[in-house]
Amino acid sequence: VNKNMVPFDDKSPFITSGIRIGTAAITTRGMIENDIDSIVNYIDEALFLYKHQKSFQSLVKKVNDTMIKFPIFKY
Repeated sequence: VNKNMVPFDDKSPFITSGIRIGTAAITTRGMIENDIDSIVNYIDEALFLYKHQKSFQSLVKKVNDTMIKFPIFKY
């Protein structure tokens, strides 16, 4: 993830207001297009929890349960 400008944003390019999510790290772990839906839902839930000052504990478990299936390194 990195910070990027959002199309039609009225802010300076030095004040980025969007994020870009690269797929290289996702596909390297063996994920496919359908798995991106889960990632988007996790990001959405994280933003909601942050906005409402709620605990991330259940979200962390869901993310870890998903990502255990897609290890960074395979031995």
